[in-house]
Amino acid sequence: MEALGVLDTPPDERVDRVARLAQEMFDVPMVSVTLLDNDRQFRMSEIGLGSREAPRRDAFCDLAIREPDTMVVEDATAVPSLAANPFVAGDPHLRFYAGHPLKAPGGEPVGTLCILDTRPRSLDARQRELLRELALWVQSELTHTREREGAASIQRAVLSAPAPKATGWSFASAARPAGALLGDMHDWHTRGETVRFTLADVMGKGAGPAMIAAGLRGSLRTAPDRSVLEAVEEADELLSEVIGETHTFVTAVHAQLSMATGDLTIVDAGHSLSFVLRSDDTWEPVRSTGLPLGTGFLEPRAPVDLRLNPGDVFLVCSDGLLDVLDEDDPFGHVLRTLRDREPTGAALEAVRLARDRDAPDDVTVMIIRTDA
Repeated sequence: MEALGVLDTPPDERVDRVARLAQEMFDVPMVSVTLLDNDRQFRMSEIGLGSREAPRRDAFCDLAIREPDTMVVEDATAVPSLAANPFVAGDPHLRFYAGHPLKAPGGEPVGTLCILDTRPRSLDARQRELLRELALWVQSELTHTREREGAASIQRAVLSAPAPKATGWSFASAARPAGALLGDMHDWHTRGETVRFTLADVMGKGAGPAMIAAGLRGSLRTAPDRSVLEAVEEADELLSEVIGETHTFVTAVHAQLSMATGDLTIVDAGHSLSFVLRSDDTWEPVRSTGLPLGTGFLEPRAPVDLRLNPGDVFLVCSDGLLDVLDEDDPFGHVLRTLRDREPTGAALEAVRLARDRDAPDDVTVMIIRTDA
């Protein structure tokens, strides 16, 4: 139970929704998603019971978790072992109870989804199956909650590198997840006069992509003396082994900037969303060929070399940004934003647009400007 991390938590709308659905489908006055601790029952969600805690002793749920399938008591007053139960003889005066066990990922029973009534009832085979399906839904939500929290913890631990600060250069980045977790990954790493940076977009949303993104960051940071091309190729090989069978892939840009010369080397893995805005307001898309990471094809890639001159701005973004730009003139929208704002302000403006327009996908931007 402690491993699930759901005891004594605030109400969870995902679980509450299942409870409301159960009440409507079975037309009962009381529903509970009950988790059992050593000496108490904690109601993660409840309707009609009036409290979120009760003693475990004498609880019907304590009996239900010992059953392999749905436990149904049609009329508790007619069952000698239950007629004197305090939940039957006293408040809430239960007559009918049906509960299906909830199990932890390891298979241990930890609670029940139960429906209750103050009058006798029965459940046919179809209704029992329906209650089982709802219980499995709750069980899935409990597991996913733990996975999301674990992925969020990993993400907080490894995705916190701030943008560099250096004389003659301005660096900025910002990101906004479409859900609770960010499937995009961006990273900065400075060594002397060299800055390496990465933006990767993992297909999908939620805990899985967030953890893949965190693993990719670790892979690209390993052995910093490798060239950016070698780093990408080795990460591709690793991801192909780990996620190839899940049909997930990662588009990415991994690059190295020399702050001494302005020389920029870019390796693009199926991302194709990197641009240079020159000081004369001309756009230069960074054209690079290469398949996304994790596809298993392991085709060779060629780096692209260019130079950033004073006044030039380099921008790389995830495709989620395209959802919030001006549909009629997206590049004009970006140009105006970059010219009207400092890089930090421009990055924050992208996040504001994503929030205000309820972007359906993660939005991440990284900006570099040559100031001298």
